[in-house]
Formats: sequence, C-alpha cells, structure tokens
Amino acid sequence: MLRSITLALVTAIAFIGAAPKPATAQADDAGATQTLVDRLTLENFKTALKGLTQFGDRRQGTQRNRDAVDWIEAQLRAVGCTNTERITYIFDPAPRPPRSTGGGAPRAAADPPDLTTPTGGLVGRNGSGPGGSSIFGYRARTGVNRDLDAQPDERIRELNREEPVNGERSEVYCTKVGTTRPDEMYIVGAHMDGHGVNEAVNDDGSGTALVMELARILNAPDVRTDVSIRFALWNNEETGLNGSTAYVEQRRALQGIEQPAGSGQYPEPRWLGMIQHDMMLWDHGAPAADGTVSRDQRPEADVNIEFQSESELAEESMKLAFVFKAAADAYNTDYPASVGPHMTNTDSSPFMNIVPSISLRENERGAQTGAGWNPTWHTPLDVWTTFTDDDFRLGLNAAQTTLAALSRLTGARLGGR
Repeated sequence: MLRSITLALVTAIAFIGAAPKPATAQADDAGATQTLVDRLTLENFKTALKGLTQFGDRRQGTQRNRDAVDWIEAQLRAVGCTNTERITYIFDPAPRPPRSTGGGAPRAAADPPDLTTPTGGLVGRNGSGPGGSSIFGYRARTGVNRDLDAQPDERIRELNREEPVNGERSEVYCTKVGTTRPDEMYIVGAHMDGHGVNEAVNDDGSGTALVMELARILNAPDVRTDVSIRFALWNNEETGLNGSTAYVEQRRALQGIEQPAGSGQYPEPRWLGMIQHDMMLWDHGAPAADGTVSRDQRPEADVNIEFQSESELAEESMKLAFVFKAAADAYNTDYPASVGPHMTNTDSSPFMNIVPSISLRENERGAQTGAGWNPTWHTPLDVWTTFTDDDFRLGLNAAQTTLAALSRLTGARLGGR
C-alpha cells in the first residue's frame, strides 16, 4: 500500500493538470468560479458561526442539540436549499458515569482566554522522550472536558447544563440538484454536534458554518451545476461517527435509483466523492517545552486536505485531495493548502472504502491535533472569545478551497436555472 501511495504521489502533479472534468463544455468556467469564491465573505462566515454558538456545545441527546438541528434546517431553507430532509436513527449506548463537578466553585473568567498556562503537562510521543520531547517535538495532553465548573463563563455553563439521554437522533441535509447529471453527486459535510462545556466554535461549528455558506452560495438563483451537491450536517460525530454511519447504512443501497421510474428524480444520486470539514480555525503551531501554545495564528498556517492512506480507495482519494489543493492554489486569498495521508476519526471515515473521501481541517488529525497542538479541542476554550479574525480567516480560506474545487468538479456556471 505504501509503495502504491508513493508511486501515486510521484504522478500527482501530472494528475492535477489532467484532472477529470465534468461532462459540459463550460465545466472549467474560471470566471464563474472566481465570482462564486468572491461571494464568500469573512462577515457572512462569522455570522453563520456566531448563530451556532447560541446553542452551546450542541451535545447530542440534549434539547440544545435538537434546537440546533431545527435552526440549521431553517437556515438552509432560507438560503434556497429548500428540499431539506432528515436521517433519523436510535443512539442507545450503555450508561456513562456521572459528570464530574470538579469539587469546587466555577473558575474565574478570562477574556481573552489564558493560553499561557500548560493544560495538563507534556508526554512524549508513545510515552517516550526526555522531558516530554520526542522526534516529533513536544506533545501536550488531550482529553474531553466533562466538568461543568471548568467553564468560567456562567452563561455558557447554563447553556450546557443538560446531560444527554439515549433515544432517537436526527440530522439534516439538502441537495443542489444538477441540471444535466442529477443522478450523480458530491457530498459536502460537517458535524454539528460538539462537547466539552463550550460553544463548539471550532469543533465543529467552523465546519458547519462553512457547509452552510457553501449551500447559500451554490443555491443562489443564478447558479447552476451539472452535477448534484448534497450538503449534510451530521450528528453524533463525537460519540463515534454514529450519524454519518447511519447515513451510509440507510442510503448507500439507494444510489442512482430513479424514483418514481421515468421521473428524472434521484433521491440518492450516485456518490462521486465525500468531502468532510472538521475543525477549520486553529493552526497556532506546536506546544512549547512548557506545554503552552501561541495566542497567534502561525505564519505557516494552512488548510490541511487529508485522505486515508490505508483506505481501499486511497489512490482515488489522494487524487481528489490534489484537485482541492489545485483549487486552493488558484483561489485562496490568505492561506495555502497542503495534502496529507492521515485522515481519521471524522465523518468521512464511514465513506472512505466506498467512494473517494477527503477531510479538510486546520492541521493534521493524527500528527498535530492528536499531539495537543489545539488547546481548544474538547475543552472550555472552544468559545467565541478565544478566536481572532486571523483564525476565522483560515476557516474562510477552507471554504474558498472547497467552493472552487466543487465549482470545477460540478460544472458550475452563472446565468439562471
């Protein structure tokens, strides 16, 4: 497998230049792509993201989660993606121990949040390395906060007080129907649930807002695509990819079936690719020797486009990733994109052996996020006041990457339906 990936990487640049085009002559309408990308603005992205924060961490199995699903559906319909539908499924895990209260009073608020204090010390990669170091650099501890009192903001504490209960779950999606190939589609996703007693701004409000913004732009009255695009906001990612897994289990066998026969309608177009967005804002660099992380977005920040090198469709997924990198090279305004083989633990995983699948995020899931590069991950720091416009702009550039790539892949053009 590694040898085949290495050989594929050698030919990646050649592939970019000869990437498959949609079936229409106008598929590479660079003017349309630039116009669509120009319709993405920082303020619109922030407005969508800020709207999600009213529901706290949107933890699955709570009223705040259900309210957020309803709100997302209303927003999609308001921007023209009116054919919304829902997946429902049952989530019934074994009971968990009660949440810790921390044994003390809530911590004092800090605005902006204090990132100068180490968050649990350092460990070497795989437990090795003197003083917490290894050949991979320093690694900070990670984990999920379940302590309500660890959140210093009283308003956010109260938003997140309700604990989840087992039962029925739902998630919403809508579809931009292609004009000439309605029976094929790209799936564009993000997970709307979070946890950690916070506002789930980065994980994964940032990805959810990105998908909602793409739905707004691509469902404008003057935009047409040859190929269909589905905008999916998964639930239950944080509990083990349950929402996206339910989608695959319920919808996979329906691909490409015309219903009713002769109607030209395809409730589940055939999957051409799955593009996930999970944590888009934070690329501040590696932890220092004392475990702290910089308050500032690093100059080398980039959008990571990941495929999974161990998947059955690794080569096809890698090629899709490089199509997205080429789009970023041409249309991103502030931050570049890079490609890596470490896609894992996100909602593209249930798709990756079925259809070419990639994940966009702020840094590599295995090598960086998992090594403590992001102190907001599942902690009380994942709140609005932690982030600056430099962070939000990284999310905007991820949106530019996906929008430009989708425009090319689906034959987007302007001029009415």
